[in-house]
Amino acid sequence: KPHWILTVTATIIASDRIPSARREQIATRVIFLVVGIVMAGFAPLVPLAKLRLGLDEGALGLLLLCLGLGSILAMPITGILTAKWGCRTVIAVASVIMIGAFPFLAIADSWLGMAIAIAVFGASLGTVDVAMNIQAVMVERDSGRPMMSGFHGLFSLGGIAGAGGMSALLALGGLSPLLAAVVVSAVSLLLVGLSLGGLLPYGDNGQEKSPLFVLPRGSVLLLGILCLLTFLAEGSVLDWSAVFLTSVRGADIGLAGLGYAAFAVAMTGGRLAGDRIRMVLGERRVILLGGLIGAIGFAVVLLVPSVHAGLVGYFLVGVGASNIVPVLFSAAGRTRDMSPGLAITAVSTLGYLGLLAGPALIGFVAHLVSLPFAFVLLSVAMLIVAAGYRMAK
Repeated sequence: KPHWILTVTATIIASDRIPSARREQIATRVIFLVVGIVMAGFAPLVPLAKLRLGLDEGALGLLLLCLGLGSILAMPITGILTAKWGCRTVIAVASVIMIGAFPFLAIADSWLGMAIAIAVFGASLGTVDVAMNIQAVMVERDSGRPMMSGFHGLFSLGGIAGAGGMSALLALGGLSPLLAAVVVSAVSLLLVGLSLGGLLPYGDNGQEKSPLFVLPRGSVLLLGILCLLTFLAEGSVLDWSAVFLTSVRGADIGLAGLGYAAFAVAMTGGRLAGDRIRMVLGERRVILLGGLIGAIGFAVVLLVPSVHAGLVGYFLVGVGASNIVPVLFSAAGRTRDMSPGLAITAVSTLGYLGLLAGPALIGFVAHLVSLPFAFVLLSVAMLIVAAGYRMAK
C-alpha cells in the first residue's frame, strides 16, 4: 500500500510511541497530500461552474484569476503569521477555511458569489502552501537528511488522487457536485485532524518582528527567479500541452490529455525518489541535470513531429522539473541573506507568479509569433535554471 496510508495508520494506532521527529515528518507528508487533493479536486469543478453560470471563456478566465489573486495577497504575510502563531495554528486554521470553502465552489450560483468563494479558497490555499513549506524546511533541517522532494512528491500524489477521485465520484458514483465536494472535504478534514499532533507549534522566530512585506534580496531573489521559471514551465505544460498536441501535431482530442498525464506521472515518480537522488548526486547536479533534461524534453516536443514523441518529451520535462522546486525551497531555508520564513515566503510567492503568469505569457507569445516559438522559450528557461543555481549558491 502507499507509504502515507501506513504512516497515517501508525499515527492513529501508536502515536504516543512514535518519536516526535517521526510524527512531525508524517504530519508534514499528510498536509502536502491534503493540499494536493483539494487543489486538484477543484479542476473537475471548473467546467461545471462554466455551465452552471453560463460563462464564456473570458468571464471564466477572470473568475479563475481570483484564485491566483487570493493566493498572491495571502502568501507574503504567511511567514509573519507562522512566526507569531506557529505552523500548527496557521496550517490548521487555513486548512479548515480551505476545506470549508471547497463545497461552495460546487454550488455558487452567481459570478460574484463564485469569485468570492474562489478568492477565499485561493487565499487559504496559498497560506497553507507557504506554512507547510516552512514546516517542511524545519523538519528537514532537524532530520539532517534530504526530505523536501518526498514532501512535494506527496503533493503530486495528492494531485493525482484529488483529480481522479473527484472525477470518479462525479462520473462513476453518480453524486451531485455538492455531495462529491463534501466527500473530498470530509476526507481532507479527517487527514488534517490526524496530523495536528505532528505540526510544529512554532515558526521562524527570526521573522517575528519583520515587516509584513520585504523585497527578496541576494541569493533569495535568484532562487525565487529560478522557482518562477520552473513553475512557468510546469504551468505551461498544464495549460498548453493539449493545445500543442492537437493544433500543431494533429493529435486526436482523446489523446491530447495524455501529454499532461505523462508529465504528472514523471513528476510524481521523480519526487518520490528525489531525496535519494539528492543524496547520491547532490543538489547542484540535481538542478543542473534537471534543467538540462527539462530543456531536452521541450526540444523533443518541438523538433520531433510525432504525437508519441510529444508524450515522451512531456515525460522528460516532468522528470527534469520534478526535484528542482524542492531543492530551491531547501536552499531558501538555509540562506543567510534573509530569515528562513521570509525566504520561503518570497520564493513561494515568486514561484506562484510564474505559475499564474506563465500560461498567459505563452498565449501572448503564441499570438504574436507562434506556439512552437513559445515552447522554444520554455526550453531556454530550463537551461537558465540549469545554469542559475550555481550562481545562487
